[in-house]
Order: sequence, then C-alpha cells, then structure tokens
Amino acid sequence: MDWSLFASVFGVIALAELPDKTIFATLVLASQGRPLATFVGVAAAFFIQSLIAICFGQVLGFLPPQLVQGLAALLFFVFSYFMWTGEADAADHEKLKANSGYFFQSFWNSFLVIFVAEWGDLTQLATAAFQARYHQALTIFLAATSALWAVTAVGVLLGSQLGKWVDPVKFRKLAAVLFALMGLVFLIKIFV
Repeated sequence: MDWSLFASVFGVIALAELPDKTIFATLVLASQGRPLATFVGVAAAFFIQSLIAICFGQVLGFLPPQLVQGLAALLFFVFSYFMWTGEADAADHEKLKANSGYFFQSFWNSFLVIFVAEWGDLTQLATAAFQARYHQALTIFLAATSALWAVTAVGVLLGSQLGKWVDPVKFRKLAAVLFALMGLVFLIKIFV
C-alpha cells in the first residue's frame, strides 16, 4: 500500500465530492429517509462506481454520455415527482419511517440516485485517471471509496439533522423542486 498515493487520492476525491451534486442528493435523501439506509445505499453505489472506474481506467464505460445524462435526468424527475406527491403530513412521514420496509426503500432510492448520477462524474473520472497513471488499483480504490464514504457520512449526518429541524412536508416540496432542477441540469448537459 502506497500511503502517500492513498493520501493524495483521498484528498483530491474528497475535495472534488464536497461541492458535487451527489452530496446534495445525499443530504436530501437522508433528510427524507432513514439515515443508516441512506448511507448504506449511497456507500454501495460509490463502491460499485469506484470499482467501475478502476476496472476501466481511462475508459469509464461503453454507454454514450448522452444516454447516461438522460437516465440521470429521468431518475431525478421521477424522484422529484414522488417527493412532490408524497405523504400528506409530518405524522404520516414518521409512521412511514417507522415501517420496517422503509429501510429497504430508503436504501434502494439512495443507491439508484447516486449510482446513476455518478456515471462520468468528476470523482469517477479522477479515480480512473489515477488508476491510468499509477496502476495501483487497491490503493486507489480504497482511497477513492474511503473519501466518498467520508463525504457521504457528513451529508447523511447533516441531512438527518435537517430533516428533524425543518417541517418534513415543506422540506420535501423544496427537495422536489431542487431534484427537478437537477434533472434539468442533466438534460441541458445532453445538448451542451
């Protein structure tokens, strides 16, 4: 294990992820769902995306970028719709969160949003570039994944607290609007 390379990759990936759309999505998902399920779902998505970046090195995948952007836009629009038309009040929201099936729903929603949004993302490209340059798959994978998980933990902690302080129904409506705007950003990327 090359610890100086680990530190470099960790620092670059963590800094690149902090202002990224996926940390925002994680924060919103954690405020609406179960924090542990959100963390596990996001962490699983990042784990797989880091593996993909390592495996492909410089070639991130065979999917055309426009298709990936379109899928991401569609997913954000679908989540926006469900957030907007979701539970009727805060009491219903708490009852739903107490439901044991809600853990899997929170996990799955978090996994899907981040897995699709991360395709071709700056952190995935950076991980692939590190692998192409240094050819140290284990060190780069562990550093990139650890950095993404650390930033995810911050997003989940902040999001779960935000969900306690803010009326969940109003926050859900705001989140629906913001997710729709993120969908629009992905659509614009198709044509730019």
